[in-house]
Amino acid sequence: MKNKFSGYLMFGILMLAVLNNCRAQSKTDKMTDDKISSIIKKLTLEEKISLLHANGIFSAGGIKRLGIPHIMTDDGPLGVREDVLEGWGSANLTTDSATFFPNGSALAATWNPNLAYRYGHDMAEEARVRGKNVMLAPAFNICRTPLCGRTYEYYSEDPFLNSRLAVQSVQGIQSQHVAACVKHYAVNNQEIERGRVSVDIDERALREIYLPAFKASITEGKAWTIMSAYNKLRGVYCSENDYLLKKILKGEWGFKGIVISDWGGTHSTVAAANNGLDLEMGSNPPYNTYYFADKLLDSVKAGKVSIKVIDEKVHRILWVLYHTDMSANLPKGSINTLAHSKTAYDIAAESIVLLKNDKHLLPLNTTAIKSLAVIGDNATHTFHLGGFGAGVKAKYEVTALAGLQNRLGKTIDIKYAKGYSGAYKVGSNPEFKPDQALIDQAAATAKSADMAILFVGGNRDFESESEDRKNLALPFAEQALVDAVTAANANTIVIVVGGAPYDIAKIKENNHTIVWSWYNGSENGNALADVLTGKINPSGKMPFTFPASLKDSPAHALNAYPGENLKVDYKEGILVGYRWFDTKKIDPLYCFGYGLSYTGFKYSGFYTNKKSYKATDLITATVKLKNTGKYAGKETVQLYVSKTGSVVARADKELKAFKKINVAVGETATVTLNIPVKDLAYYDVKTSKWVVEPGKYKLLAGTSSRDIEQSATITVD
Repeated sequence: MKNKFSGYLMFGILMLAVLNNCRAQSKTDKMTDDKISSIIKKLTLEEKISLLHANGIFSAGGIKRLGIPHIMTDDGPLGVREDVLEGWGSANLTTDSATFFPNGSALAATWNPNLAYRYGHDMAEEARVRGKNVMLAPAFNICRTPLCGRTYEYYSEDPFLNSRLAVQSVQGIQSQHVAACVKHYAVNNQEIERGRVSVDIDERALREIYLPAFKASITEGKAWTIMSAYNKLRGVYCSENDYLLKKILKGEWGFKGIVISDWGGTHSTVAAANNGLDLEMGSNPPYNTYYFADKLLDSVKAGKVSIKVIDEKVHRILWVLYHTDMSANLPKGSINTLAHSKTAYDIAAESIVLLKNDKHLLPLNTTAIKSLAVIGDNATHTFHLGGFGAGVKAKYEVTALAGLQNRLGKTIDIKYAKGYSGAYKVGSNPEFKPDQALIDQAAATAKSADMAILFVGGNRDFESESEDRKNLALPFAEQALVDAVTAANANTIVIVVGGAPYDIAKIKENNHTIVWSWYNGSENGNALADVLTGKINPSGKMPFTFPASLKDSPAHALNAYPGENLKVDYKEGILVGYRWFDTKKIDPLYCFGYGLSYTGFKYSGFYTNKKSYKATDLITATVKLKNTGKYAGKETVQLYVSKTGSVVARADKELKAFKKINVAVGETATVTLNIPVKDLAYYDVKTSKWVVEPGKYKLLAGTSSRDIEQSATITVD
């Protein structure tokens, strides 16, 4: 009886604490709303309008007489961009260098939400020092086609993986009283004609694939701002799309913050104002000619846009400012710290994917190597700047060659050969031809060394905002270099650098050791060297499918990219990425979630806490994971769900949970993963509701979408 009473008492105390916290939050919210209402009453109509449009490349609003600060935005997602002048030229400051964080697909390859939080937290600390109160990050549009020029910037092809990373990135950014601006909302999945193309997509695919990460970033991450995409959805620009902005975002999801247009992505005054856009941004003065400037003032006076609509937008802007620059206890921030470098290093180290290690050349046996040939432009290339789009004026960036020299230069003779030129201009369409002189020099260098490490792949000029790649081929005639170096030295390790899939089928066939790296931030070279030497056991997993052929990818197989007559039909529906490949039984070059380790892991003892569940239950699945090799290492346990005999068409399997865990040599870890039964739902287009279908479901635990180690069957009543 005593224990029962103690339980009731603790429950009562807990509920009282929750109630008091809710009351405190409600009181704070009401106080903020009252302050905002008081300010709005003091504003003239002209002042209200001035808050709703850009007054500089990255700035908007600000009313000095009332102490209202400017909205000061800046580009992520690689770090805080350098300050620029009108026309996008550098401001040539000496105070705007920043930490360069690994690119989006690198962060996704870590499969580590904790690192996503640290990324957001550290980047926002640097934004705070630089006087920015809105970071234009994270960007996590679904990787629908591997050719998309911004795949390197985005996360993955999977809505669940994107959601878990997006929520943590947002919370990390906003912990420093800097607003996260999640982007690009929505279905912005190609750069070709991105400013005009209209996406036709069925409602189920929209809800199940393209919106979940946005929803999670708003409802769980509590993001304060969101950026509307350039493109149209079903014939209506996203920046004036009532369905996206008012019905879903502000209605269903209860979004309280600011809808910000992409730069130059506004196309009307009345429609945009009445259908949910709050702030028009752009980079070309004069700013009074913008849709939300003099034109909006005239529209209000003409009765086409109500004062109520204007006041709501002003309220949202002030609400965001009260959470950022007008908030209490404003953090001071910090920039280019050792802690930030450590975050960049940890993301880079956990993102690197070991694709093949047949001869066990890795980790390097440094005692047996006297000379090492390092070959390829990507060994010395820096990636903090390049292409058309956001970059970082990095305080420093350790190249791959410098990292190897840092770790091995005292004991091993390291020789470098360029091999190819990585020069590329955005918008050009060159025919890449081998530079035979550079190739011959590289082959000779490789032949003279005990081992060769060959760097190929893309760079930040070749993978760029504003254009999609033409095909999956390696650029710069790199395959000819790979063939020559491999022939010259049997101990050649190939390292492919990129932010998106490439056709590396010939390398996979002919080479025994392959590593995938990324545009991996300020600590790129040090992290890579530590993986190659075994200080770090590689744990990266592919965040997207590598097709064996471009025509195997769903959008390309169905001739549904890049569209015709400025329209693109997402014919593949929900079958995006691995969902398509696994359902259609098409073998990819590398599957979603793939990545090797220097050690081995054995899965066993998979079970669920119950055999039968109700729609309100939580599924708890447990699996044992034993490290059977010689190295401690991290493994990402991936849990997929399959529904057979469904009343609707479904993918063969869908990722519903994952967990990354470190396991010591010889140890066995117990890994627990949770799936709310409601997450098994499909979107029913007839009722416009999420439906959990009763029946049997199969839970599949494994190392990738294709490598399933354990399974169990459950029933949903």
